[in-house]
Amino acid sequence: MASRLPGLSDVMKVQRVLLTAPVSADMGKQLARFFRAANADTGALVHDFADPDWNTRFLGDLYQDLSEAARARYALLQTPAFIESFILDRTLTPALDIYTLEEVDLIDPTCGSGHFLLGAFERLAPRWLRQRPDNVNVALQEALDRIAGIDLNPYAVVIARFRLLVAALKMAQVHKLRLAPDFHLHIETGDSLLHGFDQRDYTRAQVSLGLNTPQENLAMAADHLYRHAFAAEDLTATNRILARKYAAVVGNPPYIAVKDRAVSALYRERFSSCHGKYALVAPFCERFWALAKPLDNAQRAGYVGLIVGNAFMKREFGKKLVEAFFPALDLTHVIDTAGAYIPGHGTPTVILVGRSRLPASPVIRAAMGIEGEPSTPEDPSQGKVWRAIVDQIDLRDSESEWISVSDIDRTTLARHPWSMGGGGASSLKESIEDCSEKVLSDIADSIGITSFTLEDNAYIHDPETCRRQGIDPSLLRGMVVGDEVRDWFNNCESVAIFPYGEDFSPARLENFRTAFSFLWPYRVCLSNSKMFGGQTKVETGLHWFEYGRLTAGKLATPLSITFAFVATHNHFVLDRGGKVFNRSSPVIKLPASAGENDHLGLIGLLNSSTACFWLKQMFHNKGSTVDQHGARQRTSAFEDFYEY
Repeated sequence: MASRLPGLSDVMKVQRVLLTAPVSADMGKQLARFFRAANADTGALVHDFADPDWNTRFLGDLYQDLSEAARARYALLQTPAFIESFILDRTLTPALDIYTLEEVDLIDPTCGSGHFLLGAFERLAPRWLRQRPDNVNVALQEALDRIAGIDLNPYAVVIARFRLLVAALKMAQVHKLRLAPDFHLHIETGDSLLHGFDQRDYTRAQVSLGLNTPQENLAMAADHLYRHAFAAEDLTATNRILARKYAAVVGNPPYIAVKDRAVSALYRERFSSCHGKYALVAPFCERFWALAKPLDNAQRAGYVGLIVGNAFMKREFGKKLVEAFFPALDLTHVIDTAGAYIPGHGTPTVILVGRSRLPASPVIRAAMGIEGEPSTPEDPSQGKVWRAIVDQIDLRDSESEWISVSDIDRTTLARHPWSMGGGGASSLKESIEDCSEKVLSDIADSIGITSFTLEDNAYIHDPETCRRQGIDPSLLRGMVVGDEVRDWFNNCESVAIFPYGEDFSPARLENFRTAFSFLWPYRVCLSNSKMFGGQTKVETGLHWFEYGRLTAGKLATPLSITFAFVATHNHFVLDRGGKVFNRSSPVIKLPASAGENDHLGLIGLLNSSTACFWLKQMFHNKGSTVDQHGARQRTSAFEDFYEY
């Protein structure tokens, strides 16, 4: 096809294996059903290529909706046009003000099906057409040469290339593919966290070689250059794109954690902000800023803008990002979008904007949420919360029903966790902390989980099942799960087979024939359950029937305070012993000398409205329900679930 249609040569620049991949019968049916879908009222095709606006967004929707496996593996997520436009207004537009047109370029290191790239082209192409009115094709190629994208998903890359080509043909007023110019597109398949220059090589080059430019000066001699490439990747082209510095770096990186342990280890080697069970927001923040043009002699620096999951603000993995990475650069805006209605975004998000330079101001502009979207807006770009963000972000100390905007001292945002509550919530939290004499860790011996079975289906059952099976009552304990810890009470409805003696050493299970016979069919699964570090339970020295973890010290004394790990409000409950606690119901253990009144006094404080307010400022808001459009749906803060 590329030989007959030269204009498609870059679009079809993929390995033959991708073009000959078989289409299953079910996939073929879905494709046919999609393209034949008709409007029930008019009978017209829903997806008609005869679009006067040449809109290609549906291609990304099609791929995302057809492949559940691809959506999960690559965390496919369409960036709404109003989000893309907002970020480009804060990055590409000001870059055009400080750089010459020839110097302005943009990259999306996680380009997906190309939304940011198309938005950038629609802004750059008219300027180049005005600068080069004598030759439309040359002008458009100049614009295309300044737009780059990288994505791990080869199919998304093909879609992005095609969409950008269609946008260029529209500008060139070419209506047939056989007449399309042979435009060159800078969109490649690859891992932008592994390919291109490595920060360690860049630092070495600056120190030992006195170089100020990245990998192109190191060539193939770079110590940490990642040389592996998959069949769909053009490593040379990918490295060429990622070796440059750009006037604007934008994107919507995946919100997920890395499941592949080897890849996760590679990221951890390359990016210092990868901490604990990190999500991809950590290394991508580093990568985005590393790709932006540094401060030059004219005091110009590149712009960075991205929308990311906000879990890093509260969860432990974000500590290095917040306390080590962000304080060292010019983060200019933190915009809480968790309350906005954003289709496809079931994960609470935040928009980060900054410059590739040292901090230029002692404050950071912050838009902090007060109320979420009250209902599903007909047009998400006109949602009440989103409109408040757009209208107020440039108005310092402005406040509405939905958000408040203020300049926060940079040192405040250099401490983890971030509290982004608007309407004075952050100030009230600080006042509460200023009045405190102690923190919980000062009086508690330990806080955390007591056990996890690794195979709940084998161990946890209703009492009647265990009675019918004749399992010895001495091997049964009430199992406390977080969902049942509510309103000062623990409604323990399940029991767990507890294969331990009174001293919490493993029981001789063969002496308990009914329990042994009941668990025996699960033996292989229980033996091969993976522990932290990748070893199986048996490889770590445990018996096949033991729990994956049992912290006996937390069960040695009867009194415990347990709480719901995920809930809308604070629920702390006194337990007087004889139970075992699921990972969803951690426990607080006071010293053995603490009596029941000491526990009840602490519970009264922990269940207070003051504690509820403070906890919600400190812990991760997981959001509420997700509607049919994949958007996080919230009508009031009462419905939000927090991870305590």
